[in-house]
Order: sequence, then structure tokens, then C-alpha cells
Amino acid sequence: MGHLDHAAYGWLTPVLSYVMACIGAALGLRCTVCALAATTGSSRRNWLLTAASAIGTGIWTMHFVAMLGFDVTGTEIHYNVPLTVLSLLGAMLVVGAGVFAVGYGRARGRSLVLGGLTTGLGVASMHYLGMAALRLHGSVSYDPLMVGLSVVIAVVAATAALWAALNIKSPVAVTVASLVMGAAVSSMHYTGMLAVAVRVVPSEQALPGATAMQFIFPLAVGLGSYLFITSAFVALSPTADERAASASASASASASAARHLGGGQAAAPVAPSAPAG
Repeated sequence: MGHLDHAAYGWLTPVLSYVMACIGAALGLRCTVCALAATTGSSRRNWLLTAASAIGTGIWTMHFVAMLGFDVTGTEIHYNVPLTVLSLLGAMLVVGAGVFAVGYGRARGRSLVLGGLTTGLGVASMHYLGMAALRLHGSVSYDPLMVGLSVVIAVVAATAALWAALNIKSPVAVTVASLVMGAAVSSMHYTGMLAVAVRVVPSEQALPGATAMQFIFPLAVGLGSYLFITSAFVALSPTADERAASASASASASASAARHLGGGQAAAPVAPSAPAG
């Protein structure tokens, strides 16, 4: 058995991956809250699409940033590029199904259970599809008990996050929920990694695929930049309450101007008629 190191760069990759998970969760929760408060169908759809992409991207980035610190003694590690990209797209698609179930569901309880189950399975499928993209000299096996536990953690974490989106509105509460969600996603990842065992078979043959620094690192940086830019956009977007207050102020100003104009017209003097010649 090869020795597995989950933190080859020390605390750098675990901490950075946790930060990415928190950012994705915070952005996804914020967008879901905005979607539930949206007054038009198109606005709700767009917010939910952004939420799905944020959560999916955040979870994927968290996983592969953590994988940058994954090392196995006696073998190099490469990644199958198509499978790695598929894990990202699959995460966004399945997470999107769960988010839309909550966003458009009429029965909150049933929608929450369905959305949490779907989103959690999406998180777990992303993790294990990403692990299936590993290419190394040897074979990878899994402890079924730990795999099952990681899936349970993913479903519980996703359900808790969606519950927070449905019930928590204040920015401070959303921040706390995001930190908890980030911790849960990270726990799911490292629980899944504890299920991994690698039997190394020494070989001089070149491994297929790309190294982490050739492919994973640039893609993670790009997706991380997307999360930061989208976070700035969402942070600057007015909330439903702010839009309502703005509309109310505009209506009050218009009514005041109309009254002022009407009063001025009523008080205008009537010009005297010219005297008869």
C-alpha cells in the first residue's frame, strides 16, 4: 500500500479549500435568498442559475484545491481531463436541480427534502467522479462504510444549507450558515478521502492525463476568480427590500411633485380682460 498524504503543502491547501467552499456557499445562499424574493419569473430563474453555478463551482474548486495537496508515495498523480471537466459540469447540473426544486417548490418541507437529497448526491457524485479521474501507477480502492458516511454528510450539509436559504435572511446569519456549510463540505471531502486506499505498482511507463499544476491549478484559479467577481456583483445588487424602498420613495416623490404642480396651477392669477374701446 502506498502512503497517502492529504496535506503535502501543510495547512495551505486545507485552509484555502475551506475558504473556497465558504465563498461558494455564501454566494449560493445569497442568490437563493434573492431568488425566493424575486417578483418576476425571469429574475427568479436567473438568481437560481447563479446560485447553482456558485455552489457547484465552489464545491468543485474546494475539492480540487484540496487535491493539490494529495500525494501518494511511489507514484506520480495525473488527472483525466474530460472526466475532471465532467465532474464540474455534473456538479453544477445536479446542484441546479436541487436548488430549482427549492426555488419553485410549493410544499416547502417536501421541496427541502428533495432539494437537499438531490444537491447532496450532486456533491458526492462530483467528489467520486473527480476521484475516478485520478491516474497513477497502481489501483485505488474504497472503504464502503466511509463512502456511505461521506454521502450522508453531503446530503445533511446540503439540506441544512437549503433550509438556511429558506429561513435565514440577515447577512450575519447567512455568513454563519456559509461557514458551517464550508466546514460540512470540507468534512465530506476529507471523510471521502479517508475511504481511499492505494496499492502502488511501480512502473516506468508514462501516465496519461495532466498533472495537477498543468490543469487543476489554472482551472481552480479561473473558477476562484469567477466566484470573487460574481460575489462582488451580487454584493452590489440591491435586495428586494432595497428595491421596494426605492420604488416607494420614487412614488412618493412623484406624488409630491404632482400635488405641487396642481396647487401652482390652481393659484395662478387670472389675467384681467382688456377694457372696451
